Amino acid sequence: MTISLFDLFSVGVGPSSSHTVGPMRAARRFSAEQLVDTGHIDAVASLEVDLFGSLSATGSGHGTFTAVLLGLEGWAAEEILPRQVDDRLSEIEHTGTVQLAAQLGRRRDIALRVEDFVQRPLTVLDRHTNAMRLRALDADGGLLAEETYYSVGGGFVVSETDEASGTPAAGSDEHPVPYPFTTAAELMQHCEDSGLPISKIMLANECALRGGEEHQEAVIAEIWHLWEVMEECKDSALERMGPLPGGLKVRRRAPDWHARLTQQDPDRSFAYWQEWVNLVALAVNEENASGGRVVTSPTNGAAGIIPAVGFYATHYGPGAAFAAAEDKQAIVTTFLLTAAAVGVLYKERASISGAEVGCQGEVGSASSMAAAGLCEVLGGTAQQVENAAEIAMEHNLGLTCDPISGLVQVPCIERNAIAATKAVNAARMSLMGDGEHRVSLDDVITTMRETGKDMSHKYKETALGGLAVNVVEC
Repeated sequence: MTISLFDLFSVGVGPSSSHTVGPMRAARRFSAEQLVDTGHIDAVASLEVDLFGSLSATGSGHGTFTAVLLGLEGWAAEEILPRQVDDRLSEIEHTGTVQLAAQLGRRRDIALRVEDFVQRPLTVLDRHTNAMRLRALDADGGLLAEETYYSVGGGFVVSETDEASGTPAAGSDEHPVPYPFTTAAELMQHCEDSGLPISKIMLANECALRGGEEHQEAVIAEIWHLWEVMEECKDSALERMGPLPGGLKVRRRAPDWHARLTQQDPDRSFAYWQEWVNLVALAVNEENASGGRVVTSPTNGAAGIIPAVGFYATHYGPGAAFAAAEDKQAIVTTFLLTAAAVGVLYKERASISGAEVGCQGEVGSASSMAAAGLCEVLGGTAQQVENAAEIAMEHNLGLTCDPISGLVQVPCIERNAIAATKAVNAARMSLMGDGEHRVSLDDVITTMRETGKDMSHKYKETALGGLAVNVVEC
């Protein structure tokens, strides 16, 4: 399979790509493929939902259960708006029924509440800890359809049927790409042979996936759309007041920080770059924690890092302060294409799932991707870009995923800000060298994967260890 930029970066809803977006996509697939496409929809009398492992253990705080209900109705994570989420969940709670496949053009009202779901938090299926099984029954209790889905990180979903048939979870092989790569060494070789920077290698592949170079303008337009959603996400957070939803009552900081920074730094002095990067990371993740509309980058839990480092690129890069709109679009396109190329490596060779390898797979991968993108924007060579990505991940190795109460708030929000500044520092460090470095990006990705395998299960999004159990809730 060829992983696209648009597989790694996709619009969804918070608070989690693996626990909210993935389950919504899985449930929608079930309604579409197992019920509508097969013609079973009119015979469905009841539904059964079983959640396993991490999806069950931390599903309440991550919005997993309600995401499944919305997915069964056919809502697409890429399109649903926060107000629509609130309206539908309120109606489902009031009536006790879901409008099965309504958004797919074939509505059938079925009695189903979150309380009906079967929770199996200590049962981990072999394929992945984020697993769910959906079953549709007729009026006599006969089985109409059954499928098991795995949410493998970043909103990617694979089913048991996919696994059995070898069908890929994402990407397309319909159009071969000119520069295939699954390792950093292969990517570096393409750059050397072609004389192209990483962003151009990735752009050529993206165009090929669409059918040819004539699609370049459309690809760039879609990349810019992703950036616009990131900006809208940040701006929305700056308008929201009060505590974040959930029992922790975490206070939103972005609006107050923005007001203070606007007063302290009206001219955007370079001296305040870190405060602005921190602000953007916090804002995006506060919006994510509120169930807002975000871009998986490559996950929701790490969604603030790339927008924050992108802010640095578009405000503090060479000539960025005076860049015309088309120049800003070029900066953003280069930044996200390069970041995506590195993201492909993590998705291919390790994991971006916190439930599988800990937060090093989410925040660590995002920090590495952001460092690479910034390094190229700042004029780095392909070798310096690889070095930047390696530095950022090397200093996120072993990062655990242990959110308090299963909410993507503590330590997730601050962790995004810390990782964003790490990414900026990694890019700037790599630019001080010539690209030569002792540890390769491939080495550090392999180490991250192995570290994730060795990490205790309780530190991988289970609410069984770390901060999740050592902090007394108020």
